[in-house]
Amino acid sequence: MTPPLSSASMIDERPLISSGLVYRLTAGVAVLAGLTIAITVGGHWLGERISLAGHTASTKPVTVMVGEDTLRLGANTIRFPSQRIDGAAERIDLYLTWPQMQGYSEADRLRFDDISQSSPLIFLQISQSTMSRDMSGRLEPIYSHLTEGEAFAGPYGLTGHRLRADAGYSGEVLLTAPRANQPDYVVRCILPASPDQATSGDCQRDVAIGKDLSVLYRFSSNQLKDWRAMDEAVQAFVKARLVAAPNAGARSANDG
Repeated sequence: MTPPLSSASMIDERPLISSGLVYRLTAGVAVLAGLTIAITVGGHWLGERISLAGHTASTKPVTVMVGEDTLRLGANTIRFPSQRIDGAAERIDLYLTWPQMQGYSEADRLRFDDISQSSPLIFLQISQSTMSRDMSGRLEPIYSHLTEGEAFAGPYGLTGHRLRADAGYSGEVLLTAPRANQPDYVVRCILPASPDQATSGDCQRDVAIGKDLSVLYRFSSNQLKDWRAMDEAVQAFVKARLVAAPNAGARSANDG
């Protein structure tokens, strides 16, 4: 007959890991696994947001009303996330690659993120016009009274005029050029001592487009060689994204 087990023997025969401990360990492993997944997903999401730095590659159309004009723009051309919503806005800020005139994309990420590579970008600010004339129209009535000294030969066929510091234009020059059947081209710049000192927005010009839009665009003085093509491209880009008023075509047909 097998002798009865002593209390000490019974204790020795128990599992080294109790079922309660197994349960607690399993639950702990599950929690740790969940935390690991959450950290991985959250880190990936946060990493993407940090790397995008407010950019988006989405080309989803955004319809914005500025004053009397309506524009339909790709989300990736709109500079600030808060402006990528449909509706009325006081202004809309855009950024585009030059000369492609395209918004943010992963392929061009460094051109938007790296300041040393941002020279070939154009920055646009579209708002309702507060003046009756754009920059070309202000040449004779306003700017001609704010220059000093003799005109000088500027870069790329442009003529330079020094703007008076006491008028608030310290270090700025006005560059102009005649154009056939159009008002003179006019742009304000801070010309650097050397090309490597140029910034991504040391030149600016504004043009009137649509019913009542003022389009101010900034670009690097390193791109002045393209002044004519750039002006045409900016105007064509904005005009192509103007949305005609409903039934405008019907009214035109009836009027005709």
